[in-house]
Amino acid sequence: MTFWRKLVKFLLRIGQVLVILVSFGATWSAARWITSAIYRIAEPPFSAYIIDLINVMLGVVISFLLVLLLSLLFRPHQLKTLNIIIDGIRRIAKGDFTVRIVGFERMREFETIVNSINEMAGALGQMETMRQDFISNVSHEIQSPLTSIRGFARALRRPDLSPEKRNHYLEIIESESRRLSQMSDNLLKLSSLEADRGSLQTNRFRLDRQLQHVVLACEPQWLAKNIQIQLEVSSLEVEGAEDLLSQVWMNLLHNSIKFTPEGGEIAVSLTSEADRAVVTVTDNGMGMSESERVHIFERFYKADKSRTRSSGGSGLGLSIVKKIVDIHEGEITVTSEPGKGSSFKVAIPFRWKP
Repeated sequence: MTFWRKLVKFLLRIGQVLVILVSFGATWSAARWITSAIYRIAEPPFSAYIIDLINVMLGVVISFLLVLLLSLLFRPHQLKTLNIIIDGIRRIAKGDFTVRIVGFERMREFETIVNSINEMAGALGQMETMRQDFISNVSHEIQSPLTSIRGFARALRRPDLSPEKRNHYLEIIESESRRLSQMSDNLLKLSSLEADRGSLQTNRFRLDRQLQHVVLACEPQWLAKNIQIQLEVSSLEVEGAEDLLSQVWMNLLHNSIKFTPEGGEIAVSLTSEADRAVVTVTDNGMGMSESERVHIFERFYKADKSRTRSSGGSGLGLSIVKKIVDIHEGEITVTSEPGKGSSFKVAIPFRWKP
């Protein structure tokens, strides 16, 4: 298909050249006819060379006049065409991203511009949809803890409230306030990752030691649920943003602990694969279905809304993980089955510079 399109364009250009040559020949013939008619009446006091030069100049003048006449004839159509494009751009500038400019498929001089404008409108429309969804999700997530705080704060005004219930309500208010604070921190973290990736500080460090530190830091959580941790790491060095990668392993391990039942098992491994370090976090928890796994890295998505709400989750942890891995030009995949647990695999290049 590409070959035939190139062939057609080539033939069209040859046709344009031929039209120009024929037009020039026609205007030069017309100039000779005009001067010949004049010279029949009055004998020219010029040499043949001067006569040919006059014919050429007159032909150029005739060509210019013809071009000017054609441009005047087609000017209204050109203005109409430009007005359609300008009107589309103005509508996009006012926020109407449903604009699609059509009818320019056969106008090669405008086709590329129109296609670019349509692509821009489509991309801006997708961004606007994402922005509206983001605002809607943020509003929904903030409304829930605010409703709890307002309701329990009103309940604290009751004079007959027992000290036990009062302390219970205060604990709920504190927990919901903490969830709001965590959500705000995560949103700021996502925003900074998207805006300032060029200013990240990188260094070379031992990834196996970092994983050991993360597992030890989470020890109170997995001991509280009597979870067995299997850590299998080999000595590997990587170059990247050490603090950000620590957040990746911390979030993945916290998720596994959260969704692994009492007495369950979690395995953390580190291996090398070509020029990448591969970290795998596997648990035997509740797992996910195919429909849940597709959306697991989206902001505010919660595979199990009841459990994430009770444990204070905001649905932003895995979004942050995905963003950090993408910044490091790595790859994260997940395999999971309901009731059989989940396995997150993260591959990070040994060397990376922002």
